[in-house]
Amino acid sequence: MNTRAKQVGLVTLGAVVAAVMIFLGLWQMQVFVDKGNRSVEDRAAQPPVPLAEHIATTGEMGDIYGKQVTFTGTFLPEQEVLIPTGDGRRVLTALELTDGRVLPVVRGLAPGEATFAEPPAGTVTETGLFLPGEGDPDGVVPDGVLRTVRMPLLAQQWPQQLVSGFVTLNAEESAAQGLEHAPVTLPGGEGSAQNGGYALQWWVFAAFALGMSIKLAHTLGVQDRRREEGELAAPPAPAPTKEDQTA
Repeated sequence: MNTRAKQVGLVTLGAVVAAVMIFLGLWQMQVFVDKGNRSVEDRAAQPPVPLAEHIATTGEMGDIYGKQVTFTGTFLPEQEVLIPTGDGRRVLTALELTDGRVLPVVRGLAPGEATFAEPPAGTVTETGLFLPGEGDPDGVVPDGVLRTVRMPLLAQQWPQQLVSGFVTLNAEESAAQGLEHAPVTLPGGEGSAQNGGYALQWWVFAAFALGMSIKLAHTLGVQDRRREEGELAAPPAPAPTKEDQTA
């Protein structure tokens, strides 16, 4: 086998090994993502806990985001925002808690332009999923209606002190108010750090394998060139003399 064929074989082998390692790294990364998503879904499926026990009067929040919560307060129907979605409008209503702060509550989804009932009067106890505010790079549509539950913009419209997050009522609570259950986008979770580390290791190994195959192929070519140069530079062997022939 000539040198060129050996070089091609080495680089091809390195590329194949690197491709396998890249695939293993992608598989480990998908495991990392799947574990994170499962942890978020499992967190949202936990039994509800009292919201009041996880929010301090100073505004500090406990480990409560992404969990089902129960809360008690009074709806403020005059402070209501309709957030357009592809399926209709999310009905976001302010709810005054017993300590005077205001909790934004997505009561449910009103399909299309359908009318919907006002929130129940008096003190109520509700259950829903508590999440931090949603992001929206566009902020506000021209008519001033929020595209998402974006807390800084909502604070400009509602004068009271807001809780650092909002609740989307569960399906039963929304149905009780004559609304459909509003869609909820769970935040991305963090998977096992071990799986993330394995993915990075496989990609490092892939780069090493490809780099080593290229280096070996280069070294093989250098050695071959040096051998050829040495053969060309060597003086020709002297022709045998008559004495050598008769000896």
